This record gives sequence, C-alpha cells and structure tokens, in this order.
Amino acid sequence: MRPFQLDLLFLCFFLFSQELGLQRRGCCLVLGYMAKDKFRRMNEGQVYSFSQQPQDQVVVSGQPVTLLCAIPEYDGFVLWIKDGLALGVGRDLSSYPQYLVVGNHLSGEHHLKILRAELQDDAVYECQAIQAAIRSRPARLTVLVPPDDPIILGGPVISLRAGDPLNLTCHADNAKPAASIIWLRKGEVINGATYSKTLLRDGKRESIVSTLFISPGDVENGQSIVCRATNKAIPGGKETSVTIDIQHPPLVNLSVEPQPVLEDNIVTFHCSAKANPAVTQYRWAKRGHIIKEASGELYRTTVDYTYFSEPVSCEVTNALGSTNLSRTVDVYFGPRMTSEPQSLLVDLGSDAVFSCAWIGNPSLTIVWMKRGSGVVLSNEKTLTLKSVRQEDAGKYVCRAVVPRVGAGEREVTLTVNGPPIISSTQTQHALHGEKGQIKCFIRSTPPPDRIAWSWKENVLESGTSGRYTVETVNTEEGVISTLTISNIVRADFQTIYNCTAWNSFGSDTEIIRLKEQGSEMKSGAGLEAESVPMAVIIGVAVGAGVAFLVLMATIVAFCCARSQRNLKGVVSAKNDIRVEIVHKEPASGREAEDHTTIKQLMMDRGEFQQDSVLKQLEVLKEEEKEFQNLKDPTNGYYSVNTFKEHHSTPTISLSSCQPDLRPTGKQRVPTGMSFTNIYSTLSGQGRLYDYGQSSVFGLGASELGGGTGPSESSVLRAEEGKERM
Repeated sequence: MRPFQLDLLFLCFFLFSQELGLQRRGCCLVLGYMAKDKFRRMNEGQVYSFSQQPQDQVVVSGQPVTLLCAIPEYDGFVLWIKDGLALGVGRDLSSYPQYLVVGNHLSGEHHLKILRAELQDDAVYECQAIQAAIRSRPARLTVLVPPDDPIILGGPVISLRAGDPLNLTCHADNAKPAASIIWLRKGEVINGATYSKTLLRDGKRESIVSTLFISPGDVENGQSIVCRATNKAIPGGKETSVTIDIQHPPLVNLSVEPQPVLEDNIVTFHCSAKANPAVTQYRWAKRGHIIKEASGELYRTTVDYTYFSEPVSCEVTNALGSTNLSRTVDVYFGPRMTSEPQSLLVDLGSDAVFSCAWIGNPSLTIVWMKRGSGVVLSNEKTLTLKSVRQEDAGKYVCRAVVPRVGAGEREVTLTVNGPPIISSTQTQHALHGEKGQIKCFIRSTPPPDRIAWSWKENVLESGTSGRYTVETVNTEEGVISTLTISNIVRADFQTIYNCTAWNSFGSDTEIIRLKEQGSEMKSGAGLEAESVPMAVIIGVAVGAGVAFLVLMATIVAFCCARSQRNLKGVVSAKNDIRVEIVHKEPASGREAEDHTTIKQLMMDRGEFQQDSVLKQLEVLKEEEKEFQNLKDPTNGYYSVNTFKEHHSTPTISLSSCQPDLRPTGKQRVPTGMSFTNIYSTLSGQGRLYDYGQSSVFGLGASELGGGTGPSESSVLRAEEGKERM
C-alpha cells in the first residue's frame, strides 16, 4: 500500500470514530500509533521535539489568548486536546469557530488561538504530534469572569419613612471567582455589612449577596449610598448606587402676628410646612369647627376674647398623613364672667359663701364689696360671710378690673332667714275728724305668718272692726300693713298703737303714735315767733324736779300698799317709753271663767309652743293665791309684768335677750319667742298679770278704764337694760 493511501485510511478512521462517539483521546492514540508506525518506516532514525509548549495562562472572559505549540521540521498532523477531547485534525478546527491554529506550518508552528475566551474555554490543553507520537505538557487556561453589574434592591431611589431604619441589599452574580462587595457613603466605607455566597450549577461561577443595616439616626434625606463589587477579572470593580428619599408627614410651624393685640384687631396666622411627599391640603379650624373661608398657608381674621382661650389650628396633609398644630392669641380684653355668682338664702347664724369667676388679659383683680359700702370684703373668687346677721342681708358686688383695659361687675343678693324686722315711722300724722292711716312696714324672710295691730283692749289682724280696718299689701321691698281709722277723734291721738309680726324664726313689734297733723308746725312757729324767757325755762325745770320727787314718793307708797291692790299696766318694748298703769278692783266672781278663757285662747294660737303655754298657766295659778283674778285685754297676745318692790326707779332688764342685730335706738323683741312672752322677757323678774279692763295711753296721758272701784295711776319710765347693768 502506498503512503498516501495509508494517510487517507487514518483520516477515515478518525472521522468514523467521531461519528460513533468514541473517545477522541483513544482515537488519537490509535491514530498516533498508526501514524508513528508509518512515520517510523518513512523517517526511521529521525527524532522530533517541541520547541514551544503551551503554558498555564489566566485570561479574562472576552479577551483573546494563544496557546503555543511548535515542532521544528515536523510536517505531520497536529492535534489540540481540550480536557482530553480533540478539537480537530491539523489546522481544520471548523467545529470550533472561536479557535484557530496559527503560525508557520512549514516551520512546525501549530499555535492554538482563542479569539474570545469564555468560561467554557476554562480547561486543560495539550498539543500532540500524531506522526511523531509526542505530546506537550498539559497547560491550564483559567478564564476569569467579572461579576454582573451589582444591583441594590429597591434602587435607584429608596423611599423610607422618617424614623424607620434602613436595610439595603446588594447582589453581584455570575462571577469567577466570587466578587467582593463593599458599601460606600461619601467615599467612605460603611462597615457592618453581612455576606452570603452561592455556587452556581456550572460549578465555576458564584453569586454574592450583601446586606447593610443603617439606624434611623444615620440616615439623611437625599443621601447616596454605593455598592461596589470587585474580583480578579475586574480589579476596579463595578458599582451601583441608590438615593435615600426619607418621607415624612408634614412638619408644621404655626405663627401669629402681631402679638399681643387688643381685642377687635386683625391678626395673621401663618402655617408653614415641610413635607415629603408634597402637601396636598391645608385645613383651618377654631375650637374644632372648620373655618371654610381659609384654605391656604395664611389666615387673616379679627380676634376677640375667645381667641385667648380657644386655639386656632392648622392641619396640613400629605400622602403619609396629617399634622395638626394649634395656637392661641395673646388678646388683651376686659373682664369676662365665666362663673355667675348666685344669690343666697341662708338662715340667721349660718355661713354664706359667694363665688364668681372672671377671665381677663392681662391678669385681673377681683374685689367683693357690699353695695353702698366702700369696704373691700375679699380679693378672692370666693366671698365667705361667717355667722350672718340680718343686717348682712343686701346686695353684694363682685367686681373685676383689668388695668388699662376694662372692668366688669355682677350683683347678687343675700337674703337672711330670721325674725321680722319692722321699720316704720314711730310718729305718724292724721287730721282730726278725717280718715287716718298708720302704716307698718315689715321686712321678713320668710314672709310673716301673722301681722296684728293692738291698741287699748283691741287686737285686729285683718278686716274691719268698728272704725278700724286692717289691710296688708305685699311689695318687692316687704309687707305693708295699714291700720285705717275713720272719723278720727281726739282720743285716737292719745292712743299707742302696736304693730307686731311673727314668722317661724321669731317676732318683732313696733310702737307707733298718731299725732294731729299741723300741731307740731304750730308749736314750732310759735317758738320761732318769740323766744322763751330764761325765767320761764328755769321755772319749768324746778317744777319738773318737784314733780319728780312727788312721783317718787307716790311710787314708794304704791309699792308698800300693792299687796292690798291690784295692778294693771302695759310695759312697752320701746326704750324710754312711759307706760300708764291703772289700778282697779275687778269682780272676783269671774276668776274661773277668765282662766278658762285665757287657756283656750292660748291653745288656739298656733304660734305659741305648748311648753310656753303651760308655763304661763302655772304662773297664773301661783298668782291666784296672792292676787285676785285679772283679765287680759288682748286675749293672750300680751303678758305684762309688774316690777318687784324697789326703792329706786323701776327698770326693765334685757340681760336675757339676744343681741340686737340692727342699728341701735330700737329695742327689739327677742327672736324665737311668741308674742305673749314679750313683756315677761323684757321685765325679767316681774310677775305675770292679765288685765281685763284697762287702757294704754301715750306719754303724759291718763285715762281710767271702765268698771267700779277705786283707781290710781302713775307713770313709770322704763330704762334700757344696759343702764341698769
């Protein structure tokens, strides 16, 4: 067989082995032995060797690389083996277009050039001379693969709610070897990141993931953070960055100008806000009520006192939420009442507490005073009156003053529950022969239960009795009881009229005299017409002194002889009032009848307490043993006391009475007592008498009552209890 025929056989076998899927290395060895045997026969005695063999190389993916293989003077077949697999025969590597066999074939150069190295080119390569039956040393070609561009999850802009921590994740994939990741901020490395690697299915490439945690305090809005990935394939690395967008609800600042400001002036509210994302709405309100006419950053209005305590609010809204800010205005205004004081009704001796509350700006001063008095009672919101008396009743004023701005006041009424107070003119006038009226003005809280007029033996509460008529009228000031006398006679001017009122707290009485109208004017005119001679004045004084001595002698004689006589008299509750005492001998046969009548009348009167009545009856029974029976001309309304034997002028003791709560000058009946106890209390140690037929007269007047028997009259002057003490 000729040589060229043998080479053709070798090639056919090689191609056939590839079609059968046989191992190329085995085929190459077979071909090598066949070629070696042929080459040995053709060139027996010649030895070939490599002048250049492939070396280990590192190449970056995508770059060209050449593996050297040179066998001088060898013109046979050369095979390149990659990881034990033949790439092709000779210079024909058509199955691998990225591979080329380059160099001068005649010089024995069979270099393998990889046009663009890829990861699949990462292998061990050999150069084999088939006919020479030699092969090169294995050479490792390492292909480096740079990582893909790093990616930060959520980038390039990461939105973060204010106050939340920041977590960043960056991954760099498909690198050989695995990439290294660093984090940068403003060119400085941020430490504290964590890493994890993952080997891919090809067993060569790796992916890496890095996570970075940043606390809320280290995060700034608009800040840029860089993730940089590097390996040997790309020492400069690849990087990406994100911008931090810190989002927050609106940050609001609310200002008011001008301040302070007087009431009824204009102010401007300015609501400035910073927000991310942008502001979508402004809403204004006052005390929770929406101000519809305001919608932007500014609100102008005229302020009154309510703006001092009721804030104006501005609510700013964006996509993340709303922020509301409120402001009051420093408004200067006069006093405004916030708590109205209430009028009070209290019992005598109780405490009265008034309270009023004001607001004003600047700070105000509160003053409590009683109407008509300049005395300041309190500078506090509360006025406390301890153990009130009847004279404490009246109008009280709570006044508030804001300096240089204004003032205000409120009035309240204090009403004191207590015994009636009668304040009437003690001397009233009428015309002789005409109709006359005597008025009794009564202030009483609670209103009086009874009002009675008494004179001589007469007692009249209402209606008409003979020439006398009693009418009662209620007014805002009190009660006016009027005693009308028709066809006035001279005796009416000599009669003492007693007005008495009762309520549940006690009673009061007033002695009123009726004088003929014009008599005082005439006497006054006479005094003005001519002066009284001094001798006349001295004579009158001497005569009065003699008359007084005679009167004292008469009183002493009377006191010595009173055990054989019966007394009749009325003691007035008025200071310095003379009382006419008339003596008479009543018939003794009416004793039992009079006692029965008195007892029945006293039990019928609702104002007398039972124990008081029984005491009065016991006293009457004791008096029966010593005196003959007497009849009460007022049917139980009056109890008149005589005086014990005394060598000086008899006086009325007031030591057991309660203190007078009103102005001095009028002796009042003690509160809480029935009218029948009036005179017994005033007289103190005197005995109780009832008179059936006697008359009460005014100063200097005397008149005998009806009946038979001897009579005797005397005039006593009652002195105030404090003088006797």
